[in-house]
Amino acid sequence: MTTYKEVVARVGRTENVLGWYHSHPGYGCWLSGIDVSTQLTNQTYQEPFVAIVIDPIRTISSGKVNLGAFRTYPVGYRPPDDGPSEYQSIPMDKIEDFGVHCKHYYSLEVSHFKSVLDKRLLDSLWNKYWVNTLSSVSILAQPDYLAGLTKDLAEKVEHAGSSVS
Repeated sequence: MTTYKEVVARVGRTENVLGWYHSHPGYGCWLSGIDVSTQLTNQTYQEPFVAIVIDPIRTISSGKVNLGAFRTYPVGYRPPDDGPSEYQSIPMDKIEDFGVHCKHYYSLEVSHFKSVLDKRLLDSLWNKYWVNTLSSVSILAQPDYLAGLTKDLAEKVEHAGSSVS
């Protein structure tokens, strides 16, 4: 990142990098251990800096953008225990990574907007593809994702049942 900043300065570009983004296909918007480390490093050397995570599978399946924005706490900071936050389904194979790092970062409020040009572009796409959109059921268009959700739910029910017994 330092090299990038030096090179853009040399060629006269004045824009700053404000963050980074990546996807978590099918397992929600949160920061893994690697993500926390990456974000913390970048926040240490440049401000402001934000991490964006999008889940394209959940976005397609729900028809609603599944996106989160995050920042890390400083090293050694202990956030107040606010109790449970907004519910989010985390796959069984990701729960440990989520739980170990969930107190090292916080979510930012996210809002969306559409410019006049965005609206025209989306209207044009809708006019071209509306039949395909209406004739498809998005969750069914993702059979692997649906099977994974079912398997994950079964594992969680089995785990909950064995811990109650």
